[in-house]
Amino acid sequence: MNYTSLYKNTLLNNIIPFWEENSIDSTHGGYFTCLDKTGEVYDTDKFMWLQGRQAWTFSMLYNNVEKNENWLGIAKKGVDFIIKHGMDKDGNFYFSTTKEGKPLVQPYNIFSDCFAAMAFSQYAIASGDDEMKQLAKKTYLNILKKKDNPKGSYEKSTGERPLKSFSLPMILSNLVLELEGVLDEDEVNKTIDFSINEVMNVFLDKKSGLVYEFVRPDGSHEDSFNGRLLNPGHGIEAMWFMIDIGVRRKDEQLIKKAADTILRILDYSWDKKHGGIYYFMDALGKPPQQLEWDQKLWWVHLEALVALGKAYEHTGRKELMDWYEKVHDYAWSHFSDADNGEWFGYLNRQGEVLLDLKGGKWKGCFHVPRAMYQCWKTFERIEK
Repeated sequence: MNYTSLYKNTLLNNIIPFWEENSIDSTHGGYFTCLDKTGEVYDTDKFMWLQGRQAWTFSMLYNNVEKNENWLGIAKKGVDFIIKHGMDKDGNFYFSTTKEGKPLVQPYNIFSDCFAAMAFSQYAIASGDDEMKQLAKKTYLNILKKKDNPKGSYEKSTGERPLKSFSLPMILSNLVLELEGVLDEDEVNKTIDFSINEVMNVFLDKKSGLVYEFVRPDGSHEDSFNGRLLNPGHGIEAMWFMIDIGVRRKDEQLIKKAADTILRILDYSWDKKHGGIYYFMDALGKPPQQLEWDQKLWWVHLEALVALGKAYEHTGRKELMDWYEKVHDYAWSHFSDADNGEWFGYLNRQGEVLLDLKGGKWKGCFHVPRAMYQCWKTFERIEK
């Protein structure tokens, strides 16, 4: 199979047209992300992290694929909406607003901020807008200020059982490369060093080779629901960020360790009975607290394809390509919607479509197009 043309054609002729045709709010700006299987809008609330992700996607395509003015215009709709309606007076980003932009949910974590920063940075490159560049930098520095207490006043825990979360170093390892054009070199290197250490030495467990979702502040494990929690998709996604950093730094050891970790996570989290990668797992095999633990999610499988492709490109190891083909066959036969375009997001354990939406509160125009783009480019390089 020619993976290059499959991913390129699917991105440009299927995925992107689906969002261009169905998600743009021509009246109020920004995007509708709650789209049913045919692309009809079923809820009009706007989620800032998905606004940022979609603005980033269209800016990135404009910068890397084709100077398509329509893409730039779509990106601008998202960026303008975020700036006008998505921020509070302190520069923190709301979780959600009404379609008109009235705030609904307070800025209770930093993910909206992270994706806004990514959107501002890519859009600054696309538009040459220097103010946007400064806003990207300002947002990034604001995220760093909150890194020890990401939820701020919205933190629910009492502090009796302090745990730190993997999602912060994971997202910073990608965010810093995205913002390389707006940050000075020292800042970039400092954040990369921090991320590599946290991801590969603190959250990656030496004994099991698995990536934990929470650890104590000193890096040790806590025997509790959260302390044993694994999110296989997160661990795998972080490994392709590590591979990108390894390539940037010519660090073959880092690339090899990331490849080993991808294989270890897949081996642990692949459903031996029905196929596919579990959503959540317990590191000691105890019952997870998440009732949706055995669902199969679109983004988990797409991140695995990106990670396996990159790991294979840089190591040439046959077992990575074997796994690639296994995940590819499962993902394309279960998530891709041949009739209506785009991908389903949520399957039950048996691999049947559980929710036939194409977008919602958590799924937007991001993981599918980003993975299509990444896999297209990876296989283009492999073929060369």
